[in-house]
Amino acid sequence: MSAAKDAGFALDPRIAASTLDWRDWSLSQVRLMNDRRFPWLLLVPRRAKAVEWHALAPEDQAVLHQETMLAACALAAVFPARKINIGALGNVVPQLHVHVLARQPGDAAWPGPVWGAGTAEPYGPGEAEALLARLETVLEEST
Repeated sequence: MSAAKDAGFALDPRIAASTLDWRDWSLSQVRLMNDRRFPWLLLVPRRAKAVEWHALAPEDQAVLHQETMLAACALAAVFPARKINIGALGNVVPQLHVHVLARQPGDAAWPGPVWGAGTAEPYGPGEAEALLARLETVLEEST
């Protein structure tokens, strides 16, 4: 990744406050939503002032698509999910970020949207690390 392309990137404080840092992929900072009710990743392209997927450079659009699919496949491999939800809303936080989450009947918001459904339940000691280790194993096996 070119440092020039990352220049000026700053993570929105609202995203930082509600997520846990996990790893950097080619384009995106990958974060875990700090809500144990849902297996939920957030991909944030490291591009200054990025707001819309369609406004990214074409090569970044393609990489973001690939990274989103990688996150979706990893979640689907680790969690029993009826549906993998993918969304890039940005109505509250305009910085471009892609939500990727595993949903199943009986989860805290099923079948409705997760946004605004109850109160987030932060991960307890070691829980986030265990979840991320499971995802890491799947990712290592797929490469």
